[in-house]
Amino acid sequence: MFSSLWSSTIALILSCVVMAAGWMLAKRALSDREKSSPFECGFDPIKSARLPFSLRFFLLAIIFLIFDVEIVLLFPILSSMISNLSMALMLSSFIFLIILIIGLFHEWNEGSLDWAQ
Repeated sequence: MFSSLWSSTIALILSCVVMAAGWMLAKRALSDREKSSPFECGFDPIKSARLPFSLRFFLLAIIFLIFDVEIVLLFPILSSMISNLSMALMLSSFIFLIILIIGLFHEWNEGSLDWAQ
């Protein structure tokens, strides 16, 4: 009975201390609203949300995601080349890399990689 009362008292005191600390930190954060406002991709969140979106930024983001997926697909090939070096694995990785290089040259000639013109 006594240990239950003791642990309940400690839990109550600890929760009050945590609530008080959160309340004090929240009051301090309200005064610094500019620093705590979100900043995403160079857009000002205070202005209108109906501004036109930059298509060049969108294309660059998509290209970045595609190259990230390509890296994820290339890593297992490199890992398996360490343990098993077969002709089929070499040929398939070579074809995959050729497709990636052709896609890179296509994006380069199209002008998608030129951020500032």
